[in-house]
Amino acid sequence: MECVVKWAGGDSMTFLAETGSGHLVGMDGAPEAGGRNLAPRPMELMLAGAGGCTAFDVVLILKRSRQDVVDCVVSLKADRAETDPKVFTRIAFHYTVKGRNLKPDSVERAIKLSYEKYCSATIMLGKTAEITHTWEIVEI
Repeated sequence: MECVVKWAGGDSMTFLAETGSGHLVGMDGAPEAGGRNLAPRPMELMLAGAGGCTAFDVVLILKRSRQDVVDCVVSLKADRAETDPKVFTRIAFHYTVKGRNLKPDSVERAIKLSYEKYCSATIMLGKTAEITHTWEIVEI
């Protein structure tokens, strides 16, 4: 996996990342740090990446289990250390899984498999952060 991050230059604290798959992602800092608040902060993208990674796993596992899943939303709330490096210290994941006749055991198993085996992002973040998971099923 590769990525190139380029500073926009000048007085900005804006950066543009080009991923190995050829996609662009902008990042910027808060105004108090010299940024212009034009894009997400790098740590916000890390949190979003963890959410995307686990949501991907859960949906894929449920589909392969022949569950009729139609939506999956992962809400994340994170705390960071007070001093540098301001790593994540706690991350709470809440999954809202919508579908028809979803089996609670299947949803719980998919989340557990993501966290324990497949989601590299959350497994990596779990090295510094206490990670918790809650979930709910919404029948449609």
